[in-house]
Amino acid sequence: MTTASATTPIPESNASLGPDAPSRRRIESVDLLRGIIIVIMALDHVHDFFGALDVSPTNLDTTTVPLFFTRWITHFCAPVFFLLTGTGARLALQRLTKSELSRFLFTRGVWLLFLEVVVMRFALQFNFDYHVTIITVLWALGWSMIVLAAVLHLPDWAIAAFGVVLVAGHNLLDGIPGSALGSLAPLWSVLHAPGFLFNAPPHAVFIAYPLIPWLGVTALGYTLGQTYRWSNERRRALLLRLGIGLSLGFVLLRLLNVYGDPVAWSVQRSPLWTLLSFLNTNKYPPSLLFLLMTLGPALLLLRIFDRGIPRWLRPALIIGNVPLFFYVLHFYLIHGLAVVTCYLRFGSVSGMFQSPDLNHFPFTAPPGWALSLPVIYLLWAGVVLALYPLCQWYAGVKRRRKDWWLSYL
Repeated sequence: MTTASATTPIPESNASLGPDAPSRRRIESVDLLRGIIIVIMALDHVHDFFGALDVSPTNLDTTTVPLFFTRWITHFCAPVFFLLTGTGARLALQRLTKSELSRFLFTRGVWLLFLEVVVMRFALQFNFDYHVTIITVLWALGWSMIVLAAVLHLPDWAIAAFGVVLVAGHNLLDGIPGSALGSLAPLWSVLHAPGFLFNAPPHAVFIAYPLIPWLGVTALGYTLGQTYRWSNERRRALLLRLGIGLSLGFVLLRLLNVYGDPVAWSVQRSPLWTLLSFLNTNKYPPSLLFLLMTLGPALLLLRIFDRGIPRWLRPALIIGNVPLFFYVLHFYLIHGLAVVTCYLRFGSVSGMFQSPDLNHFPFTAPPGWALSLPVIYLLWAGVVLALYPLCQWYAGVKRRRKDWWLSYL
């Protein structure tokens, strides 16, 4: 399952547009991009619950073109969330000291770790047996915030270098199998390659989001945040150069097929399927090419939205104001809908509460469970529309009230 994540707002983290802006004004371009990505993320999770649980949308031997691109568009979610988490942290320095921000990032990170292993685990599986626990995006976001709490005390150039080294260099580690580390293999799963942190039946803990590249993206997002103190034209020029540069870098490096992803692309049975192979980069962990492919266009969108927000995109802006709220609720809603659907179609829901192993995650689906892709798209639209009024209400609460605990949801 892909649990692309929800970025985590710092208290008024998107508050100031710059030295001359009101101290509590949010940066709408950042919120809008976040909101759009969250809406796309919900599509991925609806498919996770209602699609074929044993078919990979990116396996070119079994997928279809619509299914591949349904999965591919959601690849943008996690990189953007991590990038904007770092950006939001940097923006918070316009109202917090570094020490205050560091303390908040640490406590917020610990809170996300709790949400991951308790609140979100139940949302995914609707049981507390802990037979199978897959550690996903909030785990990586939590640790990214905890690490950023430490590295933000470094000079900006050092933070940028830290991010570049982790993002550009972690694929050098691909040839090292976790088994080569012996008793330290679980640590390798935490840092670089997905794998088991613990596996002693009937209990298993699987790490799906290794930390190294995500720490790097968050650090780079933090350095990006300083551009919101620049003039509009200078910032937009940089976003344009970076967006084009990363996108071209992806194309050129991918064409070379020598570095940046553990799986090379290859010529397929038609130009369209060759394109799919070219775009089929590795997310677990996110390869350098995966991050170039997703972050380049994201920066170009930030540049477009920096010039103004189209009226028809305002609803996404509301959702982007309350990302964690939407993230938590949408999993409970989707899983709840899956339980109701299972009862209506099969007359039994016992399997919806059972996930005894990785092959039955997040639940044990009855034969013939998968719905068609058009139906999944309709369910996705229904989920977003159902949650929008709640997001609108909660965004209003956060505007009216400044209670400290609101910064944690």
